[in-house]
Amino acid sequence: MTPLLRQVLSQIDGPDPRVNELVSGLVKHLHAFVEEVRPTDEEWLAGIGFLIETGKMCTPDRNEFILLSDMLGLTSAVDEVNNEGPEGMTPSSVEGPFHSPAPEREPGAWISTGPERERGVATVVHGRVLDCDGTPLAGARVDVWQASDMGLYDTQDDAQDTGNLRGLFTTDAEGRYAFRTIRPSSYPVPTDGAGGRLLRAVGRHPMRPAHLHYRVTAGGHRPLTTHVFLAGDPYLESDAAYAVKQELVVEPRPRTDGWEMDGPYEEIEFDLRMVPLDWKDGR
Repeated sequence: MTPLLRQVLSQIDGPDPRVNELVSGLVKHLHAFVEEVRPTDEEWLAGIGFLIETGKMCTPDRNEFILLSDMLGLTSAVDEVNNEGPEGMTPSSVEGPFHSPAPEREPGAWISTGPERERGVATVVHGRVLDCDGTPLAGARVDVWQASDMGLYDTQDDAQDTGNLRGLFTTDAEGRYAFRTIRPSSYPVPTDGAGGRLLRAVGRHPMRPAHLHYRVTAGGHRPLTTHVFLAGDPYLESDAAYAVKQELVVEPRPRTDGWEMDGPYEEIEFDLRMVPLDWKDGR
């Protein structure tokens, strides 16, 4: 430990022990980074400028810091250390920067209300919300959102109505949820800001594999934020957000009848298994 680092750490002594631990750990790693890569003054100022640029890109509808955290794999790393649970639980995944309040919809409703409904592949998504023992959880809230077939969320696209491709559903007595939409497609993350500049600098592509987002809450259970990814997508192995987990990859099935659909469509079935709030240390 350098004399400078020892001096800095000796002066971290606030009233909250956890804050002290977090700041001390951060300081140690930042000083170790400087010792390892020995940045020049110009490089250090460029790094600070990059963070300033990131902050300037943030709006109520876009959080560039979350995007940057996703692109560095940090969001997934934090997710992994905070979401252990019993065997059979549905793995969590990153939320991403584009969640916003969803309109409440009836079971089986369309969440696609724009022109993409005519262009895209009609898709029925359904499943159940269960505990890890398979008991249905009635009254669970299932918040879903996705990008359009053009790769844009409603908050990015003035051509979409607010709330398009979003829905908030409540499970029935058997824990069931269902909605109708279009098949999600792979798309690039925004590259017009700091996150995109970083991707270009390190030679990475900006693509995310086709997916649906979920945020699920159920009484007595830990909230779950996760994805459903579509099997066969070319970007499953190189997701720009490092969010893919094999348990979340689903194969859509072609269908021709049922669910009050007018023609051929695809079916995605996905159950969500929630972790009890009191689950700790493998129990």
